[in-house]
Amino acid sequence: MDTINLKVNGKNYLLRVGPETPLLYVLRNNLQLNGPKYGCGVERCGSCMVLIDGIAMPSCKRPCHSLVDSSITTLEGISQGEQLDTIQEAFIKEQAAQCGYCLNGMIIASKALLQKNPNPTDEEIRIALQRVLCRCGSHNRIMRAIRRASLTVKASL
Repeated sequence: MDTINLKVNGKNYLLRVGPETPLLYVLRNNLQLNGPKYGCGVERCGSCMVLIDGIAMPSCKRPCHSLVDSSITTLEGISQGEQLDTIQEAFIKEQAAQCGYCLNGMIIASKALLQKNPNPTDEEIRIALQRVLCRCGSHNRIMRAIRRASLTVKASL
């Protein structure tokens, strides 16, 4: 076991974990942050996505020791206390979830996209979401939610 320091959602955590322990396990088991979900375990489905230095990345295989100098943001960390993030509000208003298992990945990927590009085209949105699998068929509502959030982000610039 090693002692490592991880910065998650703006807070520093001193954790005693095995050096190869995947970030997802530490987030869920040690920090009780349950936004990221275990899906495929091979970085293919997107349900475990987090922002690592602002980039949407899977967390199911990424060893914690490789992230000691990174800023990690989970679904729980994109809101400001009780105030939901613009993308979270848009997903609610557009009812952009059905079963909800992909929701973490969809919101995290959308957040990363809008931080980089507040006015994405539909094609850019599709590209940003291609790493997140959704089998429920709520893609049209997800696209509407991202477009709605984009309007709010653009207005605040």
